[in-house]
Amino acid sequence: MKSFYHTHFDLIANVQAPVRRMLMDEIDWSRRLIGIKGSRGVGKTTFLLQYAKERYGEDKRCLYINFNNLYFTEHSLFEFAGEFYNQGGRTLLIDQTFKYENWSKELRMCYDSYPELQIIFSGSSVMRLIDENQDIQDVVTVYNLRGFSFREYINLKTGLELKSYSLEEILNNQSTITKNILEKINPHHYFQDYLKFGYYPFFLEDRNYSENLLKTMNMMMEVDILLIKQIDLKYLSKIRRLLYLILTNSPGPANISQLAVEINTSRATIMNYIKYLKDARLLNTLYIEGEDYPKKPKQLYAHNTNLTHAVFPDYSDYDSDRKTFLYNALHAKHKVNIGKYHSDFCVDRKINFKYDTKSANRHSSKIYYIIDTLEVEYKNEIPLWLFGFTY
Repeated sequence: MKSFYHTHFDLIANVQAPVRRMLMDEIDWSRRLIGIKGSRGVGKTTFLLQYAKERYGEDKRCLYINFNNLYFTEHSLFEFAGEFYNQGGRTLLIDQTFKYENWSKELRMCYDSYPELQIIFSGSSVMRLIDENQDIQDVVTVYNLRGFSFREYINLKTGLELKSYSLEEILNNQSTITKNILEKINPHHYFQDYLKFGYYPFFLEDRNYSENLLKTMNMMMEVDILLIKQIDLKYLSKIRRLLYLILTNSPGPANISQLAVEINTSRATIMNYIKYLKDARLLNTLYIEGEDYPKKPKQLYAHNTNLTHAVFPDYSDYDSDRKTFLYNALHAKHKVNIGKYHSDFCVDRKINFKYDTKSANRHSSKIYYIIDTLEVEYKNEIPLWLFGFTY
């Protein structure tokens, strides 16, 4: 146990978290079993360590462990948690959960056996923490850690503490919100850089961002999809090629039959692969309202613009870039479907948005027009960059 504490205190002493993630204030920390999901690279480990440092400091009632540690090949989580608990430990932070074979069963054993123990664990976005884990589905509370929002990116770059706004606040008061932000910063000075390399925290590292992201994308496919979903390694090349083909035409229609021909596999298999890529947060799927997997999506999007720029360094499709940003921003906290009334997106079954570059087309009172300018003139127009402030 002493070596685990040594590692724990060394990690929290050196954790680099220059921006406090908004999720920190959204979680109900009173719950005894909390799962933090997120795609590889968004900062789950840093988030856990930041919580430990902020909430507990050097208090030994909290301990961070990582299932990368070979100790857990010969010792059970339940056994370890019991020893920690008996020594006065009360909050156990667990990283790399999927690497422990019986993780959900033993989490439940810990939950039932140690009534004052809180466990907070990280999980891949591919893991179905509730749907596929009956052991814990009635006791776990799951939260999603997303990549940096545009707001978080600006705060990190400038040292400002710009606040977030709900979609409802933006729709009802966008003029005042825009004015308040523009008094402090010009968002357009940072927007293009954010689209290229602002979503994943490792832009803070002294390494080539695109190469680092490409490596992370491959790890998502090799580990988060193949290992967790128990898919044979021989199919990796098909999944990688499928992602490349989709990103080539993203955003675009989901031509499943053509993709099946290109990959030399069945339509059903293509649909499964697309779902895995979506769960890994490499893709976003856009459906007609009322439809979902296993039905065919209407359109396919890159999950975020950084992915496309990493794969295609010379990518220059201005409008596609901005539509992808808009979808990702809306999708973070809302249900998004194909838009009605010739719009791009319908949010929560009632609010329609259209990314628009032609002022002559902005005539429908049923649509909010998203404009790539600093400010707008009319109530049914909203600056595109402002959607980066929704979290």
